[in-house]
Parts: sequence; C-alpha cells; structure tokens
Amino acid sequence: MPATSPVTTLGPLQQLRAGRLGRRLPQLYLGLVLYGISLAMMLRGELGLPPWDVLAQGLSRWLPVSFGTITIIVGALVLLLWLPLRQRPGLGTLSNVIVVGLAVDLGLWLIPAQTDWPIRIALLAGGIVLNGVAGATYIGSQFGPGPRDGLMTGLAARTGRSLRLIRTGIEVVVLIIGFVLGGTVGVGTVAYALAIGPLVQFFLRWLAVRLEPS
Repeated sequence: MPATSPVTTLGPLQQLRAGRLGRRLPQLYLGLVLYGISLAMMLRGELGLPPWDVLAQGLSRWLPVSFGTITIIVGALVLLLWLPLRQRPGLGTLSNVIVVGLAVDLGLWLIPAQTDWPIRIALLAGGIVLNGVAGATYIGSQFGPGPRDGLMTGLAARTGRSLRLIRTGIEVVVLIIGFVLGGTVGVGTVAYALAIGPLVQFFLRWLAVRLEPS
C-alpha cells in the first residue's frame, strides 16, 4: 500500500489490539460474505472468472465437491505456502479461507443458472462491482490480507521482485492451469483484471477503518 493508504500493516496480535472491534469484526465478515456472493454472481454469468476462480471451477469439474468447498481447499493449500515464507496469518486471513467458500455456495443456491444474455451480462457487471465493494470492506477492516494476497507479498519479500511481477506471474500460471482443467475464461476475466484494482481503491476511501495511533 502507498504511504497515504488508510490501511496499515499490522501483525496478527496488533490487529486484535488495535481497537474498534465493534465495527471491524462485523465489517470483516460482511465483506467476506459479499465477496463470496459476488463470485457466485460471476459464476452464474458464465462470461469469465478471476484467475483463482478459474482454477477452482476447473478443479470442481474433476472433484465431486461443491465450488465453495474447492475454494476452501485451495485457500487452505495456499495458506500452507505461507510457512516457508514466514508469513503470519491474521484473523482475516483464516476467516477468508472458510467464509468465502461457504458464501459462494450460498450464492449459487440463491441465484439460479441463467441463459438470457442481458441477465448474464448484468450478473457479471454487478458481480465485479460488488467484488470491489466486498474487497474494500474486508481489507478495510484491517484484519490482514487474504491467503492469495499474502502469498504474493511473501514471495515478493523473499525474492526481491516487484509485487506486480509476482502477482502477474502467479495469476497467469493459475489461469492457465484452471483453463486446462475446464474453468471459464472470457471477457469477464479481462474485465475483472482491469476493473478490480481501481474499484477496491475507490471504495477503500469510505470503508477503511481508521485506527488510533498506538
């Protein structure tokens, strides 16, 4: 984050001791639930998914479990990769692994499959915007990054490479594997890649919880 970012870098214990838990905890879990719902919307749109979700969808075509369960499994495996990188997961990181997967399955249960193009386009566009709101909501609660973001920052710190290079490399590899396994790559994948960064940054202005100096 740039120096002017409202989001601060805190250790797991500092996150819990930073105060304002009455707002931050509900905001964390609301953001994670909305994040899962937004993924379900993009899935029902069937016009392309973010790279990690292309991978999850590809795996779900081969494994007899739900998309949400695959999301939890992938998140847990990514979290294991934190160990050699000496990354420390916070409450937000651990909650991300479980809550997003459960919320995706809830969203898929609530939102039926669609065949009409206008509805599918609306689901894609709405899912991307909601994903930006959700991302800013849980990031702004200041309980630590998600498992995939922590993997990227950990690799960048260990290798000395730029975060942009590490993130691009990981997501390209994940996208290719997911596509080979049968995940959906399309206009939604490109739209998400272009829009999600600006959306999260925009909504963080209002959703980041300002913490008191320690």
